[in-house]
Amino acid sequence: MSDEVPNQPSAENRTGSVSAMTAPSERMARGSIQSVDRAAIVLEFLASEGASTVSAVGQELDVHKSTAFRILNTLADHGLVEQRSDSSEYQLGHGLVRLAQTVPTTASFSPQVHQACVWLAGECLETVTLNVTESGESVTIDQILPASSVVGRSWLGRRTPLHCTSPGKVSLGFQPSSIREQLLRRTLKRFTASTITDRKTLASEITTTAQRGYALSLEEFEAGLTSVAAPVFGADGVMIAQIGVAGPSYRLGGEALEMTIALVQEAGRRASV
Repeated sequence: MSDEVPNQPSAENRTGSVSAMTAPSERMARGSIQSVDRAAIVLEFLASEGASTVSAVGQELDVHKSTAFRILNTLADHGLVEQRSDSSEYQLGHGLVRLAQTVPTTASFSPQVHQACVWLAGECLETVTLNVTESGESVTIDQILPASSVVGRSWLGRRTPLHCTSPGKVSLGFQPSSIREQLLRRTLKRFTASTITDRKTLASEITTTAQRGYALSLEEFEAGLTSVAAPVFGADGVMIAQIGVAGPSYRLGGEALEMTIALVQEAGRRASV
């Protein structure tokens, strides 16, 4: 392998707009190893897309298709990505599962945090998630699927935007004002017809979230998906995570939604130190 040259962001990368999901140019920190940065961005991109072509990966990295192909091949050699058997698309590989199993996702939290997740899953019979905020995105670090679930989809490890997810809104609502204002200056990407993309409207929503102690996402990130989240506080009163429930909108509406809100808030209290 040749010597690596620290990545130097281009003028376009330095002056371009910032998206709600962290842009590749932002994630390539000054002084970092460019090839490692690119590999990490590819993994994050595939995690968010599910699967993608070489051309799309190249566009995400802003590199030639041949460069994207070499990066994907290298990751495939290590089992971190794999090519789908039914198409030319690439997806995350099973090698990541082995690595993920060694990560103590909730080791920094007290046992009562996970216990609160288990309690909430038993009460609401929907998917329960525990999220933290990292690099301006919401990351799911724990998940409990309902026992009756026949859906294989997982949120675990996924990075999602703050402005249109309930854990993300909770994060914004309980951040120090300086950090919140910085995050709200980002471009608010539209994911569905219900996504809030006006800053004043979102700022009002975040204020309401902080006042009532929970956040809602009503088909704002994905059509047909409703979620509720509440903050989890540490012993010093500072928010350390967000606990929430996500499920089909047809099940989480009316009285069911009101009951879920109450359960999520109770779970937040149980999880807090």
